[in-house]
Amino acid sequence: MNRNNRFLSEADLIQAAEKFELELPIIKAVNEVESGGMGFVGSKPKILFEGHVFWKQLERAGLKPNDHLNGNEKVLYKKWTTQFYLGGLKEHNRLEQAKLINEAAALESASWGLFQIMGNNWKSLGYSSINEFVTLMHQNEGAHLEAFGRFLKVNKLIEPLQKLQWAKFARRYNGAGFKKNKYDEKLERAYNKFKAT
Repeated sequence: MNRNNRFLSEADLIQAAEKFELELPIIKAVNEVESGGMGFVGSKPKILFEGHVFWKQLERAGLKPNDHLNGNEKVLYKKWTTQFYLGGLKEHNRLEQAKLINEAAALESASWGLFQIMGNNWKSLGYSSINEFVTLMHQNEGAHLEAFGRFLKVNKLIEPLQKLQWAKFARRYNGAGFKKNKYDEKLERAYNKFKAT
């Protein structure tokens, strides 16, 4: 993998599929469903900021989220909702607002790159800090693919993908609410599309 290139090539995806003993259409399916196959929006990594995760990360940092609610209702809330998603580069604006409350907790509360790996996974994935993880996410899609591979290994998700157990994978990758977004169905459709080409 040429880390000087910002974007992944077909050869990079093939190499990853071989490394994890997965069919190439599986990796392509997760890539497409998570990010539309694009790890960057302009010069910045694609992110989605999750205000409910930010709530929990602030609590873990010993802070009281309620103390910071005023004026931050669109980036800080107790329960998951899509109501405040803005998409694209505007998600970075939401992140910047959250960073004013607590930078590390904010960075941990966004999902990053091609495979939308949550920042709060940095430690379990073997990164030295949230800042190292975020710096790498800004570099290239190769770093996104590396994080995805680490996530699959640490969370024992390779076997469900090998067996095309979409619901099992989706529950563990996206949480218990995956059915609401039909995440498993989207994965299966994308897989079948790539399998047919």
